[in-house]
Amino acid sequence: MQIYPESGIPSIELVTSFEPREIVCAFHDIDGTHSLIRNWVPVMTLTTGYTARYGLPPDDLEKAVPMIMAREQEDFSVSHDFSIESAGLSALTQMEWAIRCGIQNGVIERPDADPAVNQQIIDGIWAGRETFPEIHEDPALTAWIQEKSSNLFRIYEKILLIMSRDRNLADARIHPDRWRVPGSMAFLQFLKEHGIPNYFVTGAVVEKLPGGYAGTMFEEVDALGYKFGKGELLDGLEGSEWNLKLPKVDIMRNLAEKLGLDPKKILIVGDGRSEIDAGRAMGGITISRLPADAQRARTIHRSLKTNFILEQYDLDDIKKLFH
Repeated sequence: MQIYPESGIPSIELVTSFEPREIVCAFHDIDGTHSLIRNWVPVMTLTTGYTARYGLPPDDLEKAVPMIMAREQEDFSVSHDFSIESAGLSALTQMEWAIRCGIQNGVIERPDADPAVNQQIIDGIWAGRETFPEIHEDPALTAWIQEKSSNLFRIYEKILLIMSRDRNLADARIHPDRWRVPGSMAFLQFLKEHGIPNYFVTGAVVEKLPGGYAGTMFEEVDALGYKFGKGELLDGLEGSEWNLKLPKVDIMRNLAEKLGLDPKKILIVGDGRSEIDAGRAMGGITISRLPADAQRARTIHRSLKTNFILEQYDLDDIKKLFH
């Protein structure tokens, strides 16, 4: 099925035109793109804001979680802005940003950190970068930041479960339609019926088991009725790991290579800068799913030259893109 750069469609903004092309597969982000279960921005703001201002919490979850949650009413405006800017980045990258800010602010002691280099990485992460091969730091410092980022990621996840996710998940199991982006199921079914396989690709941790998947993100998509496997709506689920930073572009490139796909013929759907940036870097066609009031996010996605922006999946309008 071919996709075209149609303009003048009521619910879809054409941002960057392109040559019509065949689409053979679709990679979809999950959180914010199809699922509304995770209210993650307040938790990311709190976790990164605490770390940048007060330093690292204890590695022990039982001690760290209440310590951070006690600061819930504080104003962490810079970390809130970072959460918006960094949507879609690996959680390990977001945690690294907070730790490096703590080092820069003098609340985390690492004498082996060069302030100029550290600030360069902080600024780079804010701008959407996740790896810095041109920068050479002390390997011991890099390993320490990786370890602490992983620990902080686990703390963040625990706070997320407590503050909103578990409550929302319980309701989603009863009323899944409340927690799906409107039109999500119909859009996925439309692609599948026209021979375009769907894959969910997430920066969240996904555990692959012999009989399927596990992990908090899998629990959420399962509750919402998204099924995986032969004959199902989705062909697969790809995610990250607790201890290994996997930028979206790497996850997507690896999946495309594994499936033997031409990246230019892949449709990438997401709400974060990382998957849209990755899709553009791969040469694919990108659709940004963003609420109408998410003005800063829409500005970011336009600057990334996404192809389309829409708020929800109006199937009648989406069909006008394909022939």
